[in-house]
Amino acid sequence: MATLHETAYPRLKPDPTAKELAEIYTPTDAEIAFVRSITKVPTTQLAVVIHLKMFQRLAYFTRLAEVPDRILQHIAQATRLRGALKSGRLESYDTSGGKQRHIGLLREFLGVRPLDQAGTAWLKTVAVSAAETKHVVGDIINVLLEELIHHRYELPAFRTLELVAIGAREKVNSAYFASISQALTPKARKLIDELLQAKEGSRFTGWQTLKREPGRPTNKEVRTYLQHIRMLQQLADQLPPIDVPVPKLKQFRTMARAYDASELAELTKDKRYALAAIFIRAQYAKTLDDAAELFIKQVRGLENLAQQKLIAYQLEHAKRADYLIGQLKEVLQAFQLEGSDAQRVDAIGGSLRAEVATLLAECDEHMAYAGRNYLPFMLQPYGVIRPLLFNGLELMTLRSTSQDAGMEPLIAAVLSLRNRRHELIEVASLGLDEDRDFEWMPKAWRQHVFGKRANTLGTGWMHRKYFELAVLVQVKDELKSGDLFIPHSERFDDYREQLVDEVTFAHELEAYGEVAGLPTDSETFVSELRSELIALADAVDQRFPENVHADMVDGRLVLRKAQRPEISSAVATVDKLITERMPATSIVDVLIESAQWLEIHRHFRPFAGTEAQVDDLPRRVITTLFCYGCNLGPTQTARSVKGFSRRQIAWLNLKFVDEGTLERATNDVINMYNKFDLPSYWGSGRSASADGTKWSVYEDNLLSEYHIRYGGYGGIGYYHVSDKYVALFSHFIPCGVHEGIYILDGLMANTSDIQPEIVHGDTQAQSYPVFGLAHLLGIQLMPRIRNIKDLTFFRPEPGKPYKNIQALFGDSIDWQLIGTHLYDMLRVAISIRLGKITASSILRRLGTYSRKNKLYFAFRELGKVMRTLFLLRYIDDVEIRRTIHAATNKSEEFNGFVKWVFFGGEGVIAENVLHEQRKIVKYSQLVANMVILHNVEGMTRTLGELRKTGIELTPEVLAGLSPYRTSHINRFGDYTLDLEKEIAPLDYSGKVLD
Repeated sequence: MATLHETAYPRLKPDPTAKELAEIYTPTDAEIAFVRSITKVPTTQLAVVIHLKMFQRLAYFTRLAEVPDRILQHIAQATRLRGALKSGRLESYDTSGGKQRHIGLLREFLGVRPLDQAGTAWLKTVAVSAAETKHVVGDIINVLLEELIHHRYELPAFRTLELVAIGAREKVNSAYFASISQALTPKARKLIDELLQAKEGSRFTGWQTLKREPGRPTNKEVRTYLQHIRMLQQLADQLPPIDVPVPKLKQFRTMARAYDASELAELTKDKRYALAAIFIRAQYAKTLDDAAELFIKQVRGLENLAQQKLIAYQLEHAKRADYLIGQLKEVLQAFQLEGSDAQRVDAIGGSLRAEVATLLAECDEHMAYAGRNYLPFMLQPYGVIRPLLFNGLELMTLRSTSQDAGMEPLIAAVLSLRNRRHELIEVASLGLDEDRDFEWMPKAWRQHVFGKRANTLGTGWMHRKYFELAVLVQVKDELKSGDLFIPHSERFDDYREQLVDEVTFAHELEAYGEVAGLPTDSETFVSELRSELIALADAVDQRFPENVHADMVDGRLVLRKAQRPEISSAVATVDKLITERMPATSIVDVLIESAQWLEIHRHFRPFAGTEAQVDDLPRRVITTLFCYGCNLGPTQTARSVKGFSRRQIAWLNLKFVDEGTLERATNDVINMYNKFDLPSYWGSGRSASADGTKWSVYEDNLLSEYHIRYGGYGGIGYYHVSDKYVALFSHFIPCGVHEGIYILDGLMANTSDIQPEIVHGDTQAQSYPVFGLAHLLGIQLMPRIRNIKDLTFFRPEPGKPYKNIQALFGDSIDWQLIGTHLYDMLRVAISIRLGKITASSILRRLGTYSRKNKLYFAFRELGKVMRTLFLLRYIDDVEIRRTIHAATNKSEEFNGFVKWVFFGGEGVIAENVLHEQRKIVKYSQLVANMVILHNVEGMTRTLGELRKTGIELTPEVLAGLSPYRTSHINRFGDYTLDLEKEIAPLDYSGKVLD
């Protein structure tokens, strides 16, 4: 069941502000004239005008007894009918015979109609349409409310809408289940039935095996997991295609994961078979993604190991390099001697320290490993993991995303060599052409694939292992860039299939341009962007001599650090007083009070859609938040919080909580926080900063990886923090993935009342494709810049000179490339806006060089423009640098704060399953935000008390405070969940300053 508060169903505020009374509940002259035209009795006039204003606010007629007294008084005063209100006769109007006649006249005046039988039938069709993509009853009700108001219907009772929504959801779900179940062959049904039964002598069912996650990254585990993928592939091949909208499919997948084998067996036949089929396909897609990640990781590991071996080899043989350079010096000195050519040759011969053949061999060996030629060092470790790479390559069944499908025959050729052991092979024997099929191969690889050893047998021969390695490395790169895709996978499927079709693109283009504020025809787009870059570059060049914070030294840019603002004594004093006066509390009490203020338990519903009875849901939810948001884990939480077992705590997380649940609850916290006055002194809400903090995880995961930047095994908790200090979005990023590709996701997925337009990030956010895509999405990207002296600015026109900043510029922008592919780039942007694909899915591919993907080059070129514009403003305006510095500091402060909240288990995420790790990061964000909300409520009360004692508060003092306060909160000790104690109501209406 849904509750009124979970939906947009209109309801009256018990205590509206004076502004709300004036704007919403003040009748117009025309409305008063209408009421007077239908009745002359003052009491009736007041009753009718109240019903009129209530309907305009609620879209349904309510009883007068339910209208707050503050609203009644305001309307009576506005209509000069206070006497009628005082007469005491108003209460009897709702039971009078004239009410229904007046309601009918009000409907005519307002142009609305009640929901009759035909309207109800129409509403059910709307509900069914909404239920095809939405699962939560409250979301379906919100669609119904929007449509009812749009078609000028009077809103029916909430229970009516709830029943319609529940009925529509069940009808749609049943239809999907039946269509999937009926498409299954008898053989497929038998396979599913067998999955739900444990084999003789085994405690585990096949259903449990489906949920298998990769373990510790050993060769044995890799082999076993690849066998698991092959088993899933065989199962998936028996199943029909699943034609269900993506949002619904995700919900069904979550439902299926939450069931164990016995629970699934108890479901109706259609539902059981459908959910099993959906989950098998989903797990197969996930394991294909795992196979791709594993393949990429193993090939990258080969490269990293080879590079390390090269460095060690070069250090070890540094004496030989010195020896050869010394020999070269002596030869040159001999050559410089005065005399005849014959005398010089004799002198050179005399200077040689060894036989010429020996010296040449020394030179050849040195040159083989000179520079960054680490390729020879890949051969030895490659032999160990070769079978695993071949298995992965075979399982992925890679396909090209472009017309250039040259890698497909090369992959087939490599796979055909699985059982070959000859060192040299003939190119033609593989059906390949040395000129046509190897154009992609870099020179460094060619030297080894077609090197001296292969030439001993003549032309047309190549080194087998080097050929295999060259193709495997190229496959790794093209998987990352999206030039190759894995059919039926999730993250590595053909991204083009996720973009909007041409019809939708044409329909959305004009509206998108208006919303984003961008011209959508290529000529205007390029012209305006070129003019902007020309004008800004000229202006910055002209002002540069007067720029006291920047200078050119020896042709390199030097930016002087802005003076760090000192914390004023007034801020320090007030901050200390707040610390002293904030009442001591415990982390559990903070969660209890925040959860009860927001009734946060209403977001926690069973995935299956059934109304499973859970005793004391609010207490269970708070316990679960404490368990996972503070990282105690179910076992320790059960020991610390009396009344719940480890299994009960874990059960609620499994059956009631997914990422969407936590995001909806977090939005409630953010929206309530935003209603307070105090955060407005910290920021406008127009900007946010994104930064990652490392979370440690155990190594028992095939895809776990050592993080070079942060050290240790783990993943990145990536948080988008508003300039108002509250965290808007969070994401768990595995190690080895570029953080910057997720910087736009947070803003696109954010549905809270705080909607930033500017995003700051660390230096990883400054790649060209990120800048280009951000611009098309209407987002201003303003990252922190380090080593700006090493960055290149791009000229708006070839050869355009600059008097003062000439040394900053390199090549010019290729405007034709941007104009040619603008529609392709806009199609990507519109697809992201419509939720067809995420920004990170595109940036993951655009972040890797691609020689085939024209979209990569176009976004890269647009990014050059946008980054140059940003860098010009960055060096020209010291305030921009201060703003970015302050914003990124807030992110770093939040990272420290969320670590403080996440205090259990020594800060190590114990979950070894990726989707649970993602949930843990969402839990941490939610609990941290709940503490921040609680702190702001306490700070607001404390600041009010300080004002009463005569402490001077100014906007500057308030701006210097922060809600990341911890000294008054006890994280340890007695964890008593007392939900019976009286909690002061949340009051966000007060102003800190008059």
